[in-house]
Amino acid sequence: MGDDSEWMKLPIDQKCEHKLWKARLNGYEEALKLFQKIDDEKSPEWSKYLGLIKKFVTDSNAVAQLKGLEAALAYVENAHVAGKTTGEVASGVVNKVFNQPKARAKELGLDICLMYIEIEKGEAVQEELLKGLDNKNPKIIVACIETLRKALSEFGSKIISLKPIIKVLPKLFESREKAVRDEAKLLAVEIYRWIRDALRPPLQNINSVQLKELEEEWVKVSSAAPKQTRFLRSQQELKAKFEQQQAVGGDADGGDDDEEEAVPQVDAYELLEAVEILSKLPKDFYEKIEAKKWQERKEALEAVELLVKNPKLESGDYADLVKVLKKVVGKDTNVMLVALAAKCLAGLAAGLRKKFGQYAGHVVPTILEKFKEKKPQVVQALQEAIDAIFLTTTLQNISEDVLAVMDNKNPTIKQQTSLFIARSFRHCTPSTLPKSLLKPFCAALLKHINDSAPEVRDAGFEALGTALKVAGEKAVNPFLADVDKLKLDRIKECAEKVELVYGKKTGGAAEKKEGKPVSGKTPALSGTSGDKETKDAATKPGSLKKAPTAKPGGPPKKGKPAAATGMGGAGAKGKKGPETKEIFESELSIEVCEEKAAAVLPASCIQQLDSGNWKERLACMEEFQKAVELMERSEMPCQALVRMLAKKPGWKETNFQVMQMKLHIVALIAQKGNFSKTSAQVVLDGLVDKVGDVKCGSNAKEAMTAIAEACQLPWTAEQVVAMAFSQKNPKNQSETLNWLSNAIKEFGFSGLNVKAFISNVKTALAATNPAVRTSAITLLGVMYLYVGPPLRMFFEDEKPALLSQIDAEFEKMQGQTAPAPTRGISRNSVGGGDDGEEEEQEDVGNDVVDLLPRTDISDKITEELVSKIGDKNWKIRKEGLDEVTSIINDAKFIQPNIGELPAALKGRLNDSNKILVQQTLSILQQLATAMGPNIKQHVKNLGIPVITVLGDSKNNVRAAALATVNAWAEQTGMKEWLEGEDLSAELKKENPFLRQGLLGWLAEKLPTLRSVPSDVLLCVPHLYSCLEDRNGDVRKKAQDALPFFMMHLGFEKMAKATGKLKPTSKDQVLAMLEKAKANMPAKPAPPAKMSSRVVGGAAPAKFQPASALAEDTGSNTMESKPDPKKAKAGGPPSKAKGVQGKKVLSKPNLKEDDDKSGPIFIIVPNGKEQRMKDEKGLKVLKWNFTTPRDEYIEQLKTQMSSCVAKWLQDEMFHADFQHHNKALAVMIEHLESEKDGVISCLDLILKWLTLRFFDTNTSVLMKALEYLKLLFNLLSQEEYHLTENEASSFIPYLILKVGEPKDVIRKDVRAILNRMCLIYPASKMFTFIMEGTKSKNSKQRAECLEELGCLVESYGMNVCQPTPGKALKEMATHIGDRDNTVRNAALNTIVTVYNVHGDQVFKLIGNLSEKDMSMLEERIKRSAKRPSAAPVRQAEEKPQRTQNISANASMLRKGPAEDMSSKLKIMYRTYRIQNRNMGSHSESTHTVPREFQLDLDEIENDNGTVRCEMPALVQHKLDDIFEPVLIPEPKIRAVSPHFDDMHSSIASTINFVISQVASGDINTSIKALAQIDEVLRQECKVEVMSGHIDQFLIATFMQLRLIYNTHMADEKLDKDEIVKLYSCIIGSMITLFQIESLAREASTGVLKDLMHGLITLLLDSRVEDLEEGVQVIRSVNLLVLKVLEKSDQTNILSALLVLLQDSLLATASSPKFSELVMKCLWRMVRLLPETINTINLDRILLDIHIFLKVFPKEKLKQCKSEFPIRTLKTLLHTLCKLKGPKILDHLTMIDNKNESELESYLCRVIKHSMDQTGSKADKDTEKGASRIEEKASKAKVNDILAEIFKKIGSKENTKEGLAELYEYKKKYSDADIEPFLKNSSQFFQSYVEKGLRLIETEREGKGSIAGSTGISPQMEGTCVPASTPTVSSSIGNTNGEEVGPSVYLERLKILRQRCGLDNAKEDRPPLTSLLSKPAVPTVASSTDMLHSKLSQLRESREQYQHLDLDSNQTHSSGIGTTLASPSSAAANIDDLKKRLERIKSSRK
Repeated sequence: MGDDSEWMKLPIDQKCEHKLWKARLNGYEEALKLFQKIDDEKSPEWSKYLGLIKKFVTDSNAVAQLKGLEAALAYVENAHVAGKTTGEVASGVVNKVFNQPKARAKELGLDICLMYIEIEKGEAVQEELLKGLDNKNPKIIVACIETLRKALSEFGSKIISLKPIIKVLPKLFESREKAVRDEAKLLAVEIYRWIRDALRPPLQNINSVQLKELEEEWVKVSSAAPKQTRFLRSQQELKAKFEQQQAVGGDADGGDDDEEEAVPQVDAYELLEAVEILSKLPKDFYEKIEAKKWQERKEALEAVELLVKNPKLESGDYADLVKVLKKVVGKDTNVMLVALAAKCLAGLAAGLRKKFGQYAGHVVPTILEKFKEKKPQVVQALQEAIDAIFLTTTLQNISEDVLAVMDNKNPTIKQQTSLFIARSFRHCTPSTLPKSLLKPFCAALLKHINDSAPEVRDAGFEALGTALKVAGEKAVNPFLADVDKLKLDRIKECAEKVELVYGKKTGGAAEKKEGKPVSGKTPALSGTSGDKETKDAATKPGSLKKAPTAKPGGPPKKGKPAAATGMGGAGAKGKKGPETKEIFESELSIEVCEEKAAAVLPASCIQQLDSGNWKERLACMEEFQKAVELMERSEMPCQALVRMLAKKPGWKETNFQVMQMKLHIVALIAQKGNFSKTSAQVVLDGLVDKVGDVKCGSNAKEAMTAIAEACQLPWTAEQVVAMAFSQKNPKNQSETLNWLSNAIKEFGFSGLNVKAFISNVKTALAATNPAVRTSAITLLGVMYLYVGPPLRMFFEDEKPALLSQIDAEFEKMQGQTAPAPTRGISRNSVGGGDDGEEEEQEDVGNDVVDLLPRTDISDKITEELVSKIGDKNWKIRKEGLDEVTSIINDAKFIQPNIGELPAALKGRLNDSNKILVQQTLSILQQLATAMGPNIKQHVKNLGIPVITVLGDSKNNVRAAALATVNAWAEQTGMKEWLEGEDLSAELKKENPFLRQGLLGWLAEKLPTLRSVPSDVLLCVPHLYSCLEDRNGDVRKKAQDALPFFMMHLGFEKMAKATGKLKPTSKDQVLAMLEKAKANMPAKPAPPAKMSSRVVGGAAPAKFQPASALAEDTGSNTMESKPDPKKAKAGGPPSKAKGVQGKKVLSKPNLKEDDDKSGPIFIIVPNGKEQRMKDEKGLKVLKWNFTTPRDEYIEQLKTQMSSCVAKWLQDEMFHADFQHHNKALAVMIEHLESEKDGVISCLDLILKWLTLRFFDTNTSVLMKALEYLKLLFNLLSQEEYHLTENEASSFIPYLILKVGEPKDVIRKDVRAILNRMCLIYPASKMFTFIMEGTKSKNSKQRAECLEELGCLVESYGMNVCQPTPGKALKEMATHIGDRDNTVRNAALNTIVTVYNVHGDQVFKLIGNLSEKDMSMLEERIKRSAKRPSAAPVRQAEEKPQRTQNISANASMLRKGPAEDMSSKLKIMYRTYRIQNRNMGSHSESTHTVPREFQLDLDEIENDNGTVRCEMPALVQHKLDDIFEPVLIPEPKIRAVSPHFDDMHSSIASTINFVISQVASGDINTSIKALAQIDEVLRQECKVEVMSGHIDQFLIATFMQLRLIYNTHMADEKLDKDEIVKLYSCIIGSMITLFQIESLAREASTGVLKDLMHGLITLLLDSRVEDLEEGVQVIRSVNLLVLKVLEKSDQTNILSALLVLLQDSLLATASSPKFSELVMKCLWRMVRLLPETINTINLDRILLDIHIFLKVFPKEKLKQCKSEFPIRTLKTLLHTLCKLKGPKILDHLTMIDNKNESELESYLCRVIKHSMDQTGSKADKDTEKGASRIEEKASKAKVNDILAEIFKKIGSKENTKEGLAELYEYKKKYSDADIEPFLKNSSQFFQSYVEKGLRLIETEREGKGSIAGSTGISPQMEGTCVPASTPTVSSSIGNTNGEEVGPSVYLERLKILRQRCGLDNAKEDRPPLTSLLSKPAVPTVASSTDMLHSKLSQLRESREQYQHLDLDSNQTHSSGIGTTLASPSSAAANIDDLKKRLERIKSSRK
């Protein structure tokens, strides 16, 4: 058993793979236990076994295998990842388990398969089982069949797809094995249970005995519908429902219904194999069918008849076959052959189904005409044919043909057509039988029911009855208004008898869903709606009632199946009120009226009606009015009352007061009563007569409006206009039109008969009276709002002058939105939906285009013309095509019937002569415009062949084909194109051009659709083959189209379709699918549903959601227009509307024929990358030109077409500059809302803008620059980086504009260049700007030079490219420029460089001509800068310095308008740049402490790794905040699932979380803050934050600024969100500042910004207005206190001082701000006694010194408030009080104490306090006092020095002066002569130096200094430059604590040796050091190294702060002041001030 013990110790997974079966058995057992134990389905434990499960089931040992199977079953059931193992395990089960002898093994195998199906892997399992059926082992086949049967019986036919199973069934029945046959029989019975008779056709060919057996079994199958008994994981709610039903016992009635729906109807046709018959036609078929002998023709037809008996036919080109069959039907004299041909057509239609649709239009008219035959068998054959054909197309498509035949004289044709219509209607549903179709059909059928022939009448009744049954009374009644009662009853009787095709089930379901029994006025009907539904209606009467009444206010929108607008019994009854009065009110005789009126009016009133005295008439009217006002609606006899009013004198009333009152009463009656059209007719004539009356006109209009409200505007308007134009009075005509214009605005446009108006408007336009013409034009303007551009088509024949007036009116209306209707709604809310409006809505929907008079050109398409087009000679073919062109041109608008033309044109699409192909394409384009939406019916026979042309080898032909396809699609929408297999067949062709073109077209069209036909799925396999096409462009196009296919089909379907690919392809395609899934766009938002109603009288309230929706989709441009759809009927979006794709125009229309509501930039995945590749690979032109040529513009246009909204592109490339302005305005508007889109098209946008730079129009240029500023702001906020391609194709052209003569533009361009440095490395910008200096334009040269200076100033010498030397040489050449401004600019730039870089500039410049050199030297002297700021700025800017540069320099360069956030960005970037430049020694630099470095490089390299220890992080776009600055190509971060080693990933996680704090998304920020807070609250985790404090605080104040500048101003943002964010920020900071160790890590610069942010927040008045605002302010106060107490006291004091200084300097800053800063300082002063020992006083005093230098006492006294000066005094007093005279030892960091009054002030304070406490003075203070005397005498010092310098300056006393100066310097070693030297020339300075040196050598000889290394105290004076106060005393103070300077000097020496600097020079301090003149370092790099060492020393000093002596003073002594203090803040401030002055002056 030794072995056993070995494997016993192994872990489970290893046991399972062990070579010993026992070990495996044991492993399986344990694995089984483990699997049952793990609760979490996502536990990582599962993944260990992923690869092993297959081995579990295929174990070679039978015993172990059984256990393995059990374990595998448990695994599949419980593991989340089990799905990944499906294929291999199922295949293992089939091949290795099903052949096992043990029944248990098979059972488990079967269970495993079923379990996989349960976890949604049914397809894979089914695939393996079907493969198993091909196995040679019958056992396996039997087990597979059994498993399939079991799966089907449990999961049902919805989940187990039957088609592939049925395919293999016949083969199974042929098996030699009885067991297989028996199992197959059981399977067939199971399938029969689910699909019933659909199974018969596929099995018709099996052995007859077997078939008989099957039939017997099938009879036994219970008739109850089968139910799914086992459910997928995703079907848990179904499962629960099922179990509930089981529990109740049996099915509830409702359950039955649901389940019925659940079982999918299987169409037997789907299960059949298609047969190809075209090739099987007899060879001589076409000759025979034309043969003279009828027998031969019969033979040919019989051959076809035999072939078409196949129930499913392969698609192909049946055009020729159909053509000959049609000819036989139409022309053959032998009726038997007619019948035979009809049968063939019926067979074709049945076998091809939808694919036959394209031929339907040709055949239908012929068959209908042929119904004149009387013979029954012919008629029957024709009926069968036309019925079969109807099913292949839609009623809409053949309606024109059918209606044309309806007027035929032959009664049989009329009868049969009506019967055909009746049969067709039965196949319709309310949605496929819309009003637009009902209207013409009902009109035609009404003629039939009045026909003289009884059979025609009967057929008509039947058809109308069917229509009534299908569409419901509400839809049909309006068309039956004039039918008398007898006939109406007959129609209803027919309706009752009709049985709809959709039988009980669908019919019933539809009834229930839509709640519309086909009832109406006769309630008896509502219970029994047709025999088949009787049962349904009876069982569920409730549901009928509920549906319509459920939503009384909201009429359902059209285009859905529910367009049935609640017409249930209840609906009809509910609406009785408003409807009946409208439809029926017979005319009453005058006697009856008088009787009725007398009943309700006072007797006196009736008598006085026709009194001769007007006063009596007036009194009568007043009584009449009162009576009407008091009457109830139900009692008011409207007709009687208005007839009384019309009684003599009626409308001829002469007294205007009486007349006004009369008209007012009419209005009252119309408003208050049930006013019918009959009553309206009584008064309208009179009203129209008065409408032009000056006094009564307004009353007449009011009455007309009231009538319109009662009887609906369309009817009223038609009457009124007709009446107005039937009389001669022009005033009445113009006023009527004015009233109508107004009424349309109030009522909306729905239902108006445009055609009727247009004829009247044309009359009005021709009127002689100008007022009438003006009114007509105004009316047209109003109509234009609703109808859009097509309206103009009606007036194209008008005179040009008139047309221009109309155009001007339309122009005025452009861009306006139609107002929401305010009237005509109220009544409708009574019933179950809208009354008439819904119908009328659709009438306008008919699209004005449909109303255009269309010409029938079919008679012009003669046989001769068709044969010409097909002629062998191309010239004749061309003639034919020319004729067609002219026919279409003449007709303008044509009817869809164009005879044989389609076939003829189709032949020309593959003409060998390409010119003819192009001509044909242009004809087809014309045809689309001329035919309008009706061109739909030709899509299949003409549209698809055009797509084939996309594969042409000639580019121009392809382009023409694409234009044609687009023109067609614009008219037809996309549905027709995508239906059927035609497109997939095209895509299948392996023509790379065709594939590219077609995929490109689909990629453009699919994203605009809201739904697509399911046939699109057929294209997917070919799309996959395109993904692997040899041609790269095809692959690219396929990849681009992939996301759009997925958008409609869903990832699942697409992934499923990969099943048929080869394994290698499958993996590749799946990877691409995953990628596409990430880029998948959302489906376009449904058009705001309201919009379709808005116009036609929906309540205004409904209008708002529409507008809201428009805004949600990010389209503010639309000013919330309710979904303006394409003006051309049904562009792609309109298709989405359902059947009535056309009916869109009811909506307000824009002038563009385009939908403007979507995004303007469409994100095309990888589009930009591809464009770059193309440019690199020279596939397209490189964007490089001196002036843009046409090909560049064309290229840009094509590149834009895929990713810019079409309408915007039209604006962008319009010839007129105003359109460019419009485009820019739209782009500005969409900038924020479409960030991603803008970035994805950025290269194209920038290229387009470069084209605008070449425009001459200033307004466009200004607008473009405005856009650019906003754009670059956005990009820098998004941390985006320009790619090289974007930069190189844009920056050079922008730089051209720097030379513009207009100041404004130059200023803008400079501002943009500055901003660009934030998104593109300054060093690369430098190169472009350098190129700009070579321009011929002197202004440009000057500006570019200045810009270069600014770059060097802001970013140091490192920006100079290729090297500083070359760059400077280049700049220096411009000093000799002939233009003065250029010379100045060059000099200024070099001076700037000099200020940054010192004397080394001269070396770099090289040789200049004498003249240039002298100019330069002069300029340098004049600028008199001390280059103390030198390289410090490149390497080690202190935070302070940083603030100054960033705050001041950048603010000034950008102009005051810059917001804070960009300043912050620059600050942040400045940190980055420093870090970059510091390279290797960044850690050691003092200036940017470790914490301050934001771990930038880590953030950059961080792959987004998220540690487990941290709270779970949401992955957000990291790019939001931190992106590398100098790396132009941002890396895309993959989120790596593996964890790195502990430390770095914790840091990177924290970096990442912190980066999210500053996110622009509030929720992201809040989450990140919460996570940080959580860390801070757990003591064990607190230290992980160490080193990240500055970074966190920076992120926090960035966020505070973001809130202040952006969020608070954002109207849309919920202010609660902001309060929540504030409280999170403040909360987490309070937590942070309670942890002292962390709080002390905050550095000065960060604290300064933080305090700035907090104080700004305290002062933000907007916060107080917030609900919780006061609370926020309180907590900020608390936080400020915490910050003051807990942070490092030196840092916070320093920060407050700098902040105070900045706030006093900033003019914009409020006095309140400074006041709060001072309050904080006072608080600090109060804390000083406790904290004084922790403070680095040297730094604080340096800050105060700088402060006093910027604000001398005089300046401070000028301040409005005395607080600043008092604050400083208090601070200094307190310091003196606490430190005594020692305070003077802390001035070491100050270079030149004379620059401020600090020292003298301190002396005064100490002296004063000593006078106070004289008695207590000890020796120390005496020493101090003696020193004070010395200091006090300083005041005189300046006078003495001034005297000495005077002497030196005069010729006589020079020597004497020098001697005195030498003496003086010896005596007062700390005297500062720098100020005196500073103002003198270079020559004078060197003269003084030489003189002093001479005297020195004379007097002392060189010896005394030579050897000294340890420097004695007396010598200190010579060594230490003027900045050091006499050190002797401080050395006297050592008390053993301090280290002597000699130690540092020693160290310094060693460092110098290491760096290769010789120490010899240092032994004799160069005289420059005596004069504080900086020595120019010889080697830049070594100084940098020294810097790093020095800063190390300084850091160590700061860590040991008990050293009072500032070591800085010693190491500055050795090497002149260049390195004097890397902080050299004094110099910086000075520097900055001067630089600011200069920049200011240069900007003016």
